[in-house]
Amino acid sequence: MKICVIGTGYVGLVAGTCLADMGNEVICVDNDLNKLEKLKNGVIPIYEPGLEELIKSNVMEGRLVFSDNLADAVEKSLVCFIAVGTPQSEDGSADLHYVEQVAESIGKAIKSYKVIVNKSTVPVGTAQRVTNIIKRFYDGEFDVVSNPEFLKQGAAVEDFLKPDRVVIGSNSSRATAIMQEVYAPFFRTASRFVIMDVKSAEMTKYAANSFLALKISYANEIANICEAVGADAEMVRIGMSLDKRIGSQFLFPGLGYGGSCFPKDVKALLKTAVDNNCGHRLIEAADEVNKEQRVIFITKILQRFGADLSGKTFAVWGLTFKPKTNDMRMSPSITIVNALLELGANVQAYDPKGFEQAKSIWGDRITYANSSYGALVLADCLLLLTEWNEFRRPDFDKVKELMKSPVIFDGRNQYDGERLIQKGFEYHCIGKRFNSLNPV
Repeated sequence: MKICVIGTGYVGLVAGTCLADMGNEVICVDNDLNKLEKLKNGVIPIYEPGLEELIKSNVMEGRLVFSDNLADAVEKSLVCFIAVGTPQSEDGSADLHYVEQVAESIGKAIKSYKVIVNKSTVPVGTAQRVTNIIKRFYDGEFDVVSNPEFLKQGAAVEDFLKPDRVVIGSNSSRATAIMQEVYAPFFRTASRFVIMDVKSAEMTKYAANSFLALKISYANEIANICEAVGADAEMVRIGMSLDKRIGSQFLFPGLGYGGSCFPKDVKALLKTAVDNNCGHRLIEAADEVNKEQRVIFITKILQRFGADLSGKTFAVWGLTFKPKTNDMRMSPSITIVNALLELGANVQAYDPKGFEQAKSIWGDRITYANSSYGALVLADCLLLLTEWNEFRRPDFDKVKELMKSPVIFDGRNQYDGERLIQKGFEYHCIGKRFNSLNPV
C-alpha cells in the first residue's frame, strides 16, 4: 500500500518506519530540510532502540523515503497519516495549529479519494475540524479517521510492531476496511482491532494516558504516606500489584511522570472537562500531585544540606524523563537541577543519551561528565534521577572512593538501602524511612 506520514517527529518517524518494514511504500514528509537531509544520510534525530537499524534497512530497500513535497506525497498515497506536534497551549489545551496547517495543505493537494488519519494526539472534535478544512478546498470523496498511538518511549518500535490493540475511530466502512488492511500484517496470530466512532477514539487516547498518570500520582502519594508513618512503600506496592484488578504497571513511586505525553494529555483532558462543565477533580489531583512530588524531593535535599547550597557539588545520574530515550521534555531533572543551581550548587551530570538536549537547557551552567563515575568526583551527594540500566549495579566501593561524602538520594528507589548503609553510605529514597543513617 502507498502511504505518506506527515511529520517526522517521534510518532511519525516510528510509524512511517514500521509501516515500511511491513512492505508498504512510505513517504515521510517534513518541512525541516536540515532534519530531512540528516535522515537521508542515516542520522536519526531521536534515540529509540531498534529504530536506526529499521530506518537504514528500509531506506536501502526503497520502501522508505523522506521528502518535503507534501502535495506529491499526498497525490501518490492512498492513506495519509497526520503525525505533527500538538503542543500544550497556555490554557492547557492542545495547540492544533500544525494539524490545521497540514489539513489545509492536504485540501489543496488532494485530487482523489484518500483516507486521512489523525495519528497525533488531538482533542475530541478534531477529525471534524480537519474534515471542514479540507472541504474548503476539495469537494470530492475522502474520509478522516482517528488512529491514536499508544507507544511507550524506549519500547516504541516493539509496541508498533506488536501492538496490544489498534484503535480505529471511523464513521466510514470504506475507510475502516482500508485501515484494517494497513494494520493486518501486525496481527499474525489474533486480531486486536478496536473499531469505534471517531469521537470515542479521540477520547480514548486522553482517557488512557490520564489513567496511567493517575496511577503514578497515586503510587507517589501512597509512598509519601508510607514514609510518614514508617511503612515500606515497596512492600505496599508488591502487596497491591499482586491483585489482578490493580496490576503492577505504573505503580512505582518516584519523581513523577514527565515526557511529551502524560503532562500534556492530562492538561488537555482537564481543559476539555472544564470547557464542558464536567467534573475533573481526579484529573486535576493527578497533575497537582505530580508537580508536588518533585518539590518533596528537593525539600528532602534541603533538609539534609540546608537552603544555601553554595560550595556543594551534586552528582546527577540521569537527565532524560525515562531511560532508553534522549527526550528531556518535562523531565523531573529540569525542575530539580534548576532548583540546585538557583541555590548556588555545582552540578556534575551524566546521562547516556540526554546531553544534546541538556546543553540546550543549561549550556555551561552545569558540568557534563563523560561517564557515570566521572560525575562523582568530589561530589557531596549523588542524585539518581533516571533509572538507566547502567546505573543499576555500580561499584559502590568506587562510588564511595570518588565522592567527598557518601550520600545518595535515590529518586527511583533503585538501590538496597540497608546494604548501602552497611557499606557506610547515607541513603534517602521515596516511601521508606531509614533510621540507621551515617551522616558525614
